Amino acid sequence: MVKSMTGYGRAEDVIDGMQIAVEFKSVNHRYLEFSAKVPRSYGFLEEKLKRFIQPLLSRGKVDCFVQIDTLEDADVTVQVNHPLADGYVAALRELIERYGLRDDISASALGRYSDVFSIHKAEADEEKIWNAVRTVAQRAADACVSMRAQEGLRLQEDILSRTDTILECIAFIEQRSPETVRVYREKLLIRMQEVLADAKADEQRILTEAAIYADKIAVDEETVRLRSHIDQLRVFFDAEEAIGRKMDFLVQEMNREANTIGSKAQDVEIARRVLDIKAEIEKIREQVQNIE
Repeated sequence: MVKSMTGYGRAEDVIDGMQIAVEFKSVNHRYLEFSAKVPRSYGFLEEKLKRFIQPLLSRGKVDCFVQIDTLEDADVTVQVNHPLADGYVAALRELIERYGLRDDISASALGRYSDVFSIHKAEADEEKIWNAVRTVAQRAADACVSMRAQEGLRLQEDILSRTDTILECIAFIEQRSPETVRVYREKLLIRMQEVLADAKADEQRILTEAAIYADKIAVDEETVRLRSHIDQLRVFFDAEEAIGRKMDFLVQEMNREANTIGSKAQDVEIARRVLDIKAEIEKIREQVQNIE
């Protein structure tokens, strides 16, 4: 099945007191390039997400976004830095006595000094968190892969349609080419006879040389190879593995054959069909760039 490298998938759920949202975005890229953006305290998820996505996607630039909100009260303790608090109280009393201030030291007053208190959060259960995130990530990844498959079918339909157009042009060239070769041979023979009229050249030798040069504008081999490349391109659509790179190489070969036919063309109508073929190949090349 042909898959595009363009895809998007998002999923969210509440698991184990956490509201989790995972999002995957992918675009075309030569290789698989993965990056993840996760909350600061969940950095351990980045490598796990990378290993998670690798078996699912073989090519493309993939961005993953993870959001985690804790809905339940976490196991948090607040501790007092007593030596520091004692220091603040002593300093405040010194100010009161020295400047005759009102003694209004209170707990709320000390609470303004944030360094008196320290918050300690229980160590996160990374495996538990990953299991929850993976469940949501699987649904988001499935949606992304599904979109890539749907887009791949659209690309396949477009490419097949363009290969049909190319085959029509090839059929026209194959039908017209023998006549152009014959006409070229006759014209070449006449010109050679005129040039060699006074040289007493062997008539059979002239005919042989004219035939050799005329064959150089024949495009039978090129059209056969071009048809073969198209057949192979269509076979790729039934492959299970990633085929984007193979198709890209094959399209280059198709373009090479079209250029050769164009360089040999001695006929205006054939030249026009070659231009049509090259235009379709270029469109196919653009589409292949987005195939996994």
